[in-house]
Amino acid sequence: MDPVDALLEIASLLERERASRYRAKAFRQAAATLQDLPDDVRADPTRLRATKGIGESTFAVIRQAQAGQVPDYLVELRGDVEPERVSELRSKLRGDLHAHTDWSDGTTPISVMAAAARAQGHEYQAITDHSPRLRVARGLSAERLREQIPLVRAESGDGFTMLAGIEVDILEDGSLDQEDALLGELDIVVASVHSKLRMDARPMTARMLAAVAHPRVNVLGHCTGRLVQGDRGTRPPSQFDAKAVFAACAENGVAVEINSRPERQDPPDELIAIALEAGCLFSIDSDAHAPGQLSLLDHGAERAERAGVPASRIVTTWGLSRLLSWAE
Repeated sequence: MDPVDALLEIASLLERERASRYRAKAFRQAAATLQDLPDDVRADPTRLRATKGIGESTFAVIRQAQAGQVPDYLVELRGDVEPERVSELRSKLRGDLHAHTDWSDGTTPISVMAAAARAQGHEYQAITDHSPRLRVARGLSAERLREQIPLVRAESGDGFTMLAGIEVDILEDGSLDQEDALLGELDIVVASVHSKLRMDARPMTARMLAAVAHPRVNVLGHCTGRLVQGDRGTRPPSQFDAKAVFAACAENGVAVEINSRPERQDPPDELIAIALEAGCLFSIDSDAHAPGQLSLLDHGAERAERAGVPASRIVTTWGLSRLLSWAE
């Protein structure tokens, strides 16, 4: 098989299983390096192995692929990494409103995420890097966000649209961590709580109610902030009045995100039921931080289908025109 294809497939599989971001990044870097090498260097094992960006593991993959074999490591990953789950609802999803790039805490440039979204068959993909308050994630200042917007939209074309967005922090008083005027220039605004997750229920409820009432907010992201598995350990859900918050979401046309990351499974099933009863819209999103994680939409679709969420109330099943009309 083509060595570049082999390296990229390995990277995608590592990303889907949320393996070390550095391992996946090494395979993506090796693919980019190999693609740019002249043919004579590619064909010379000594010079190839000495090339910066080609390590021992990636070199072994390249050499096996050049010999006409499926590399051993790729065979191993194909057997170990859970394949994408098939469901009727997954086939109806047209896009994704929550994903990150290396402008904040994602691993790859905008163009690579765009290519991966196209490969997923998406009609649209929003880039929603973090806002300034989340310094650990290199959140975007207003200046950096203004710089990013045209670069995101420039990746559109041939029936595929990249949407400029942000995952904006909901601050302790319910205000949003970005300039209102700048939020108005974006296609999609996902609002999420990332700090003081253990606030008492009453102030947390007030905080979330203020955020979903903001006219620029489209999606309430991973509403409980919980973690149920994975390398980061576990974290209990935030406490808030779910009936009040979801009633406000329904009143303001804000979609409740069904976050597809297996380590989050957020909202819990019982809160999805409350949001359904409240008449909420939903958005099934990957919260991808790497290209291979865009495929995690299958997990969110499976949970939504199991919870009985109608496809008509999931905004990411809508076509682009309807989606943008709602978002505006």
